Amino acid sequence: MTDPLPEAEDPRMEPDRARQYPFAAPRGSLPLRVSRAEGAYFYTPDPEAPSGERAILDASAGAIIANLGHGRPEPGEAFARASARTSYALPPFATEERVELVERLRRAWLPPELNRMVFTSGGSESVDAAIRLARQHHVSAGRTGRWKVIGRDLSYHGVTLATLAVGGHERRRQGLEPWLPDLPKAPACYCLRCPFDRSYPECEVACASALEELIEREGADTIAAFVAEPIGGSTAGALVPPDEYWPTIVEICRRHGILVIADEVMTGFGRTGVPMAVNHWQVVPDVLVGGKGLGCGYVPIGGVFAREEVVAPIVEAGDEVMFFTYSGHPPSCAAANAALRIVEEEKLVQRCAETGARLRARLDRLADHPHVGEVRGRGLLLGIEIVKDRRTLEPFPAKDRISAHVTSAGVAEGVFFYPGGCEPARDVVLLGPPFVIGDDEIEKIASGLERAIDSAVSRAA
Repeated sequence: MTDPLPEAEDPRMEPDRARQYPFAAPRGSLPLRVSRAEGAYFYTPDPEAPSGERAILDASAGAIIANLGHGRPEPGEAFARASARTSYALPPFATEERVELVERLRRAWLPPELNRMVFTSGGSESVDAAIRLARQHHVSAGRTGRWKVIGRDLSYHGVTLATLAVGGHERRRQGLEPWLPDLPKAPACYCLRCPFDRSYPECEVACASALEELIEREGADTIAAFVAEPIGGSTAGALVPPDEYWPTIVEICRRHGILVIADEVMTGFGRTGVPMAVNHWQVVPDVLVGGKGLGCGYVPIGGVFAREEVVAPIVEAGDEVMFFTYSGHPPSCAAANAALRIVEEEKLVQRCAETGARLRARLDRLADHPHVGEVRGRGLLLGIEIVKDRRTLEPFPAKDRISAHVTSAGVAEGVFFYPGGCEPARDVVLLGPPFVIGDDEIEKIASGLERAIDSAVSRAA
């Protein structure tokens, strides 16, 4: 998240205690105290409420992670059983919990071509491991000159040094540049503010063909992989590429011997209304990275899923890609397996697609709002870009911190919105509620968002 609540005006935040929280909240703000969470809501203490607490609709599923909703006992129960049986095992060992999760993923979630996998503790670790895997693939095959990984503008892949280097979130890279290699960046699919000053479809998807031009400038024999989010996350707010984009990207990379890494940390496991977002375009990357939805927020877990052809040179050379200590943590695998089983049995991916369509239809009524530049996204990953002038797309000054103030005003309305944005998409609000929301929550999100935007804009006036 880019900016927590910008003011500490709410007595429910317990200022004296909250100030002891070491570093998550910037100066001038305090973390919102959460006492519990259930379904699509979390609860904060409120001595003035009859129940002693206030419900806040979690329109972002935490950090777009609680796909299943909060408070289901099954993942925790599975974790406890597995912990009593095997609290820890070295990552290369085949525990029952790891095998069961692998079997479920192969059966119900992943393209069949992605039959090699390893688990991590979350999204940043997963993308980091995928980058190392891509490099080792080429080194083991004797192509030691291939080391560059092409990322994109307006992207985010994690907070390790490698993932920050390949990402395009300038604010999160700030101050760390001496440690970050200057990796090449392809243009983002940002049709609202097309970097080529063209319009779709007459543009002929210039953002995709620009990748080939970049490859030619850098030299294909220096490039190991291209990494991108199938649909952008919070950096620019649910940017959906044209339908031709991903098939074109895959064809270009295959022709040049470059691995394609799809970062599905946020979009994977049903978030966009299909098992994996790449399914929208019927493409299969060489490596797919999963995270948030794999454990639905109940455990810290991520995954790297690769084609056999990616791993084969490493195995043949007798090389290895080092694992993390908690890779494939057995209790975490058991909890993730239980969470995904519920998603499957309750048909929540289908529900996500249907509910997402209804929420999008309701949000489209904001299209004429004078400060809404665009509503975009797929499934229950939706972004709203806020601008000073809808006609010219002029943004608000950075000092106004509009998206942060929308989040603050939203909490006052009883809804939590996820603030995002990065130049030139300066102010973005991302919606990614749990898949279990209903029509009442759809209306609460949409009406609360409109009032929150109006409140934030009035403060900037």
